Amino acid sequence: MDIQKIMIVSPMINELKEYIEQYNLDKEIRYLTEDKLTEEDLEWADAFCGFQIKKNTDYSKVKWVHSLGAGVDGFLSGRNWDENVLLTRTVCSFGQRIGEYCLSYILRDAQSHQRFAAQQGEKAWNAITPKLLSEKKAVIYGTGEIGQKVAGILSVFGVKVYGISLSGKLKSAFNQVAAIDSHFSIIKEADYVVNTLPLTDKTADLFDKAFFEQVTEIGFINTGRGKSVDEAALIEAIEKEQVRFAVLDVFREEPLPASHPFWEHPAITITPHISAVTTAREAVECFIGTLNKVEAGQVLENKVDIQKGY
Repeated sequence: MDIQKIMIVSPMINELKEYIEQYNLDKEIRYLTEDKLTEEDLEWADAFCGFQIKKNTDYSKVKWVHSLGAGVDGFLSGRNWDENVLLTRTVCSFGQRIGEYCLSYILRDAQSHQRFAAQQGEKAWNAITPKLLSEKKAVIYGTGEIGQKVAGILSVFGVKVYGISLSGKLKSAFNQVAAIDSHFSIIKEADYVVNTLPLTDKTADLFDKAFFEQVTEIGFINTGRGKSVDEAALIEAIEKEQVRFAVLDVFREEPLPASHPFWEHPAITITPHISAVTTAREAVECFIGTLNKVEAGQVLENKVDIQKGY
């Protein structure tokens, strides 16, 4: 594929430009923020690189679209993708970042950090025995590159890790993997449930009332997509002690509105979609590597399967 004109659309165009210019590409490149993008820009470009395309944007004008994030629901949701347009995504340190994010909150729970902090404020000397991670079971939804990395990190500390995927195919980092159609069979004894799944038709509202009725006092961590969780069902599950605590990094609406009940719920921890940030350096490294393979006609490990949605 011949790529000569590239459109870079992102809030961090200055940082991206700084790194891209280090490669001395013999290409025409336009750098814009999303609000400045026009149809004329897309008619001009061979390739589009950004986090998402606006709903009314005609992406079929370009040959190749590259997502600066791991997820591509911002491109695929609500539209029929022209399969003549190549779609790729960024693959970098997301798995490591999400793995460390999850580990931090699991350790916080096992080591009773919040209870000790509360006791310090009360000047109360009450001994609580920390729990061993080797006694815990975690179920990770999503066994792709990110899920496998999370599983590997938790396994190092002795956590027994199980996976849920579309296929149910066993991956090396997991003790067992179940298909998403039969996931209830594997979650009943879970201590922690971690969602790393992309947003697709099959994962929308996956964590609903029926799901939460299968678990007891779990720690629920969502680093996948906000629309995978029925928010009312989650709050009800906390009230019923099906969920002890929830750590949420992604939401149906972002930024999360100030009026949302999650903000003041004592069992919910909110982070502002930071569990797997895309740094400018990593984004450019992946984009340039993909560009080289696209032009050379090589196999693309980060090519999106349009039918699957990831």
